[in-house]
Amino acid sequence: MRLLLVLILLMTSAVPVAAGEVFLFYGATDQQGVPDRSFSYAAEYREGLGEHWAISIGYLNEGHLPNHHRDGLAPLTLWWRMNVMDRRLSLAVGAGPYVYADTTENPPGVVLDRHGVGGLLGGSATWYFDSRFLLQARVNWINTKDSIDTLTALVGIGYQLDAPVKTGPLPRPPFHREKKTDNELTLFVGETSVNNPGSPKSLAWSVEYRRGLYPYLDVSASWLNEGDNVLIRRNGLITELWPVRSFFNDRLSLGCGLGAYLAVDHRNEDPSGEGGSAFASGIMSATVSLQNFSFDPNWTARFVMHRIVTNYNKDTDIFLVGLGYRF
Repeated sequence: MRLLLVLILLMTSAVPVAAGEVFLFYGATDQQGVPDRSFSYAAEYREGLGEHWAISIGYLNEGHLPNHHRDGLAPLTLWWRMNVMDRRLSLAVGAGPYVYADTTENPPGVVLDRHGVGGLLGGSATWYFDSRFLLQARVNWINTKDSIDTLTALVGIGYQLDAPVKTGPLPRPPFHREKKTDNELTLFVGETSVNNPGSPKSLAWSVEYRRGLYPYLDVSASWLNEGDNVLIRRNGLITELWPVRSFFNDRLSLGCGLGAYLAVDHRNEDPSGEGGSAFASGIMSATVSLQNFSFDPNWTARFVMHRIVTNYNKDTDIFLVGLGYRF
């Protein structure tokens, strides 16, 4: 379930000169140096930069290794590829940073959300069918300084969001010459999941104002209430910048956001009991929207996923669906 939500993601780029491919993966994680293994799943958005180069943004969940529940974002992986067999098979190697969050217990009973940056080396083999569907086998090697090193092997299905003119990758579709978002006001409802053992959950809601700045860039301001569960009762103001891309005659838009979250958590009270503490944290997000409905082109259906990155071990994932109006 989370993999499908994360994909809507995560996975877009602001680069206007290339074609988009989205992938969903499932596989296994092997912790290097010890005989520990777990499941893994991933999602990726990849764009070509020509016949032999591509870039991607992706999400990887490395499963539940002993005392390590780690996932992360590969925000910019550069790929060199070779297209063979009449361009039906694309072989690629890539490298880039890996921004991770690792939930651990150290000492036992004390939950920590450890954050860091490592390196990712990848290899992939993608098969292009006559339709726009794709099949990919993938290997990732992740090396970090302050966390575990892992090897993940995955298999996934993909889809070409831009129609190819022939078999294989489509490197250069038309530019977006106009911004796709004017003013948009959206009301959301959904769920908060705390990244702690048991993943305590609560009802979340949000209201967002969004505006397009350029053909591939939106800005937003929103109020988020993460609900009330045993670990947090948090709400606050979010501001984000969003690289975005539109497909299918502007009926589908994908985007990823990065910004700041100024919040108050009433479960993180001071000793005097006089209220919650204010803090600023980072936020990474992904969104998909459907618009240009036949009954009224001004209405928009939007999904958003937020990852809140805190400095006091209360990271959360928030999944929201909403109805918006453009004006």
